[in-house]
Amino acid sequence: MLGYLLARAGVDTVVLEKHKDFFRDFRGDTIHPSTIDLIDQLGLREKFDAIHQSHIHTLDVVINGNRLTPVDFSKLRGRNDYIALMPQWDFLSLIADEGRKIPNFHLLMGAEATGLVREGDRVSGVTATSGADVLTITADLTIAADGRDSTLRDAAGLVPKDYGVAVDVLWFRLPRTKVDPPDTLAYLDTESMVITIPREDYYQSGMLIPKGDYPSVQKAGLPEFRARIVRVAPFLSEVVDSVTSWDQVKLLTVQVNRLSQWWLDGLLCIGDAAHAMSPAFGVGINYAIQDAVAAANLLVDGLRKGTLSTSDLARVEKRRLSPVRRMQPIQLRLHDVIAKPGGGGFLANPMTWWQRGLAGILLPILRLFTARVIGRGFRPEKLGPQLEPLR
Repeated sequence: MLGYLLARAGVDTVVLEKHKDFFRDFRGDTIHPSTIDLIDQLGLREKFDAIHQSHIHTLDVVINGNRLTPVDFSKLRGRNDYIALMPQWDFLSLIADEGRKIPNFHLLMGAEATGLVREGDRVSGVTATSGADVLTITADLTIAADGRDSTLRDAAGLVPKDYGVAVDVLWFRLPRTKVDPPDTLAYLDTESMVITIPREDYYQSGMLIPKGDYPSVQKAGLPEFRARIVRVAPFLSEVVDSVTSWDQVKLLTVQVNRLSQWWLDGLLCIGDAAHAMSPAFGVGINYAIQDAVAAANLLVDGLRKGTLSTSDLARVEKRRLSPVRRMQPIQLRLHDVIAKPGGGGFLANPMTWWQRGLAGILLPILRLFTARVIGRGFRPEKLGPQLEPLR
């Protein structure tokens, strides 16, 4: 996204993608209202809408047998009052195809960054491999957008502070049931938590486990794993037998961390390379895109004029650090209290009279907060006039 925005505004840009295609099971395939707002600003809405997708307007959670609706995106202002679910490779292909129409956008598929090029204390580009070829690419600015295990961040000697999350997630797919329940984000009880994100023809499912506990789960065997899913989310009993191998189960090691400084002279980290987010609320990809918009807004003039300085890079960090610092504690608190194995035990089954009364008072207030925080996040970014295409 950042490469496309800068190239569109006249900056010569090279984007490295280590795979030869975008066809990966990214799992995080939620496109939030903040990103759809950006698609509108870019004039890509018709092409975006042409991608096969499904929409979520509300999300339920079932806590110890009690169905609650804490998220209602209709509370958002504007036309984009929903989350779009689409394969991330389709979204990436849309941006890449639009970028290829711009002469100064250069997307190198199958090219993996392996290290940094330096001139004294300044980062002046990257080394990379493309098949058997070794590449050296020089640049006025290098962007590390290569994820939570960032090679470029490590090469720069930048080490994020880890805030510690005591859970991991086992991701897997389950077919849709014959009779679907309302769109439900997760089922929680006194034993476990099962995620059930509704997709067009399957549930993107997950189970939260204590961090490092995957070997124990495997040792207990697939029958126990399937039984555990059904104990938490009984409606999945008719489809859970589709999990026949551990190869269908992918471990996501949950991290919440961030750098104390996102930049060096000639280098800027954004997205997970700067701040790994928990899967909670699915905001990670959308915060990364907001980083890209902020960086494009603040850096394009300096890149066009050749006057880019470290103070410009520091401005990007300062602008985006605030929303990250507000969201990560919410995620951490959620994992401490609710989003963890056994987190549903705080509600009785069925709820007591005072729990029902309290839910009736708090949920309408909570919906106003969750719609905004999940849908658009803190400090959503907009394209500045400096990013208009050069004529």
